Amino acid sequence: MDLSLICTLAFCLTCSPVRGRSPGQDSFIIQYLERRLVQMEERLSRCEQNAVSITQKTYDLSSEVRAYASTVNVLKSEVRSQVDGVSARVDRVERELEYLENKIPVQSDIEMEEALLEQQIKAAELDLIKSKARTQLQSDCSMALSQVQSLKIVKKVGDTSGSWFKDPTAGSEKIYLLSGVRNHTALEYVSLQAFTNRTATPPPRVLQLPASWQGTGHVVFGGFLFYHKADTPNQILKVSLESGAVVDSTLLPGAGRLPAYSLNPDTYLDLAVDELGLWVVHADPDYAGNLILTKLDQPSLAVQYTWDTPCKSRDAEGAFLICGTFYVVYNTRYGGRSTIQCVYDIHDSIHSDESPVMFFPKRYTSHSSISYHPGDQQLFTWDDGYQTVYRVETRQAVPKPADW
Repeated sequence: MDLSLICTLAFCLTCSPVRGRSPGQDSFIIQYLERRLVQMEERLSRCEQNAVSITQKTYDLSSEVRAYASTVNVLKSEVRSQVDGVSARVDRVERELEYLENKIPVQSDIEMEEALLEQQIKAAELDLIKSKARTQLQSDCSMALSQVQSLKIVKKVGDTSGSWFKDPTAGSEKIYLLSGVRNHTALEYVSLQAFTNRTATPPPRVLQLPASWQGTGHVVFGGFLFYHKADTPNQILKVSLESGAVVDSTLLPGAGRLPAYSLNPDTYLDLAVDELGLWVVHADPDYAGNLILTKLDQPSLAVQYTWDTPCKSRDAEGAFLICGTFYVVYNTRYGGRSTIQCVYDIHDSIHSDESPVMFFPKRYTSHSSISYHPGDQQLFTWDDGYQTVYRVETRQAVPKPADW
């Protein structure tokens, strides 16, 4: 029943009594109308509540839609950026493919290039043989070690392990000290006297290296410090002593998988200098752990030649070279009298089985580094924290005629 009709009927009943109708009937109709009005008011109240609820839900939905729209815009920007990047890469690939298509030679050119490559390989092999021959025919280097003598303890400074050596440059008296097996600082003394002076006068020059070194196999040669870069298996750095900057570096093939000497487990690459130039020693696990001797070109650090020696790395504590002859020093892991038990000569004029075992002067310790100075014919060693010097006695080697 419509609300306006109910209201009209109620007004008529209250204002004009109907003839023939009793007051009880009027009262019943009025009560009925009141009940209907109350029900309608309740329904209107529920409708109002539902309208409020729908309005709130509509607002919440609108907020979510706005948030989703914002996210979609961000994703759209990212996708557009990625598409642009892919498009640029595709363009670059197309240009590179076009460049390669233009550069791919025809079959005849390939055959000519293969022939040229074979000629270059043969020429390189010939150059290598000639380089080895030049190394073997050094007329100013025909000395061989006869004995190690005259131990002198110079000083005790630094860690248990380390290295110290004298600059082999002609006329130089500088001493270099690198304490420990890992650091980035080296000390330069103007002379051996300045190093041994208790007051350190003049004080040493502190060299802050561009990268840390590892082990004890460092050398100074030609105004540069050569050392094994820490945290790398086989990288050698060449650092200028004047500027402190890295001027060159190289990776030594096959090195860094085994310590060069089992009694010095932190040294994987042992650099050395003798009358013939710059060398590096490492152990090769694929060659029964034997020591590998490599000749390096000092200016470029290029490998000139490599020799597989019969000398074992087991129980070795160090090594040095004199005129291209490789002397390996052995000891025990408890420390004892150092002995030279393996000799390898690149000239093939000295054989290890023909050479007697040579003993170091009586001192029952161990060496963490051994450096030979060609000019003074002395060994600079690090002996359990003591800096010691040995004088070596040499003899004239008798070279054999070359087979080639």
